[in-house]
Amino acid sequence: MTDTAADAPPRVGPTARVVLHELSMRRDRDEWIVGRMATRTFVALPPAGARAARLLGEGLSVARTQERLRADTGEEFDIADFVADLAALGFVARIDDRPLPDPEPPRASLPWLRPRHVRFALHPVLPATIAVLVAAALVTLLLRPGLLPGYRDLLWSPHGSVVLLSGAAAGWTLLLAHELAHLVTARAAGVPGRMRLGTRLQFLVMQTDISGIELAPRRHRLTAYLAGVALNLSVASALVPALAATDPASTAHRLAAAALLLALMPLPFQLMVFTRTDVYFVLQDLTGCRDLYGDGLAYARYRYRRALRALRPGARAAAGQDDPSARLPRHERRAVRVYSVVLVVGTAVCLAFMAAVTLPLDIVLLARAVRGLTPGNTPAGYADSAAVLVTLGGVNVLWLVTKWRDHRSRRRAKAAVRPRA
Repeated sequence: MTDTAADAPPRVGPTARVVLHELSMRRDRDEWIVGRMATRTFVALPPAGARAARLLGEGLSVARTQERLRADTGEEFDIADFVADLAALGFVARIDDRPLPDPEPPRASLPWLRPRHVRFALHPVLPATIAVLVAAALVTLLLRPGLLPGYRDLLWSPHGSVVLLSGAAAGWTLLLAHELAHLVTARAAGVPGRMRLGTRLQFLVMQTDISGIELAPRRHRLTAYLAGVALNLSVASALVPALAATDPASTAHRLAAAALLLALMPLPFQLMVFTRTDVYFVLQDLTGCRDLYGDGLAYARYRYRRALRALRPGARAAAGQDDPSARLPRHERRAVRVYSVVLVVGTAVCLAFMAAVTLPLDIVLLARAVRGLTPGNTPAGYADSAAVLVTLGGVNVLWLVTKWRDHRSRRRAKAAVRPRA
């Protein structure tokens, strides 16, 4: 099959003038992050690349841009190829009088929400207020350790179906609020953001794509990454006064204790950086890595292949021959190699726990629920069985559907970039 004229790569002559879409730039160490917020496409360029993009954006021709860069750096650059690369990223609106196809931008969640509506999310007073709230809660619990809830407080009702359904409703509500905190903070920085369901290993998660926050100052980036954790800590801290003001035997106290635990339960998961949690993005930003997970995974695969070669007689490979981390800057190389160990060990432990505990437990609970719907059970038994099937079965079905959707999306993306003959 041959490409159509519309799909053919643009021909860029020396006299061509390029009209770029609105691009944003931010210096990051020895590189520049250049991106288009509308399509949430970003790339790291060397200083010469960022300079070339600026000159092209000022209306200079390809030849004139090449001359200016040669005069500035003393090096020769192929600006025609550079323009073709920018066009492939969707950064070029027009070459001379020829408009280029513009991909449809991804839909944003809550598009009516404007940065001016949520500017408070980036105000320095907000993290200080949250810190005071958390500190006050910790002091209260230290002075009155009896208020600290335990796992039994989650069983606030004698009816298992009520506990299960209410816990699921409260948990998903807190999860939605957690992701909304990310979205609101990113929107305050001018980043559209989109919330959707996703999977992390065996976990069904809600995630917010805030691609574009890379162009914001570091304080705004870290605030957006940690906004969800701050929301959970704020909710838990706000419930401590309710515990202190209510009778421990009252339903209100038990509900407050259960809600506090539900607010804190997702926080240990954030430390599982091998699943790309909020803390992972903080770690990636602080280490200055472009793709800590992708580079760590590539390095782990390299080490695995190298170990296999070492086990085969006569199959010796030169050290570092195909080491994917060798092309990275030194500071990234160290971080990637350490992270690859965390990635492999954490993933192995997580999957082993699923195989040994979570999966057998789910099977037993679902089997019991199915048996509980057979004739002869009590109304309360029917209700409990139905609640287990709806809650636990629904989550597992939703995980499978989400996993399949993401798999199809990745296959379509690969097919879109595959060269056509």
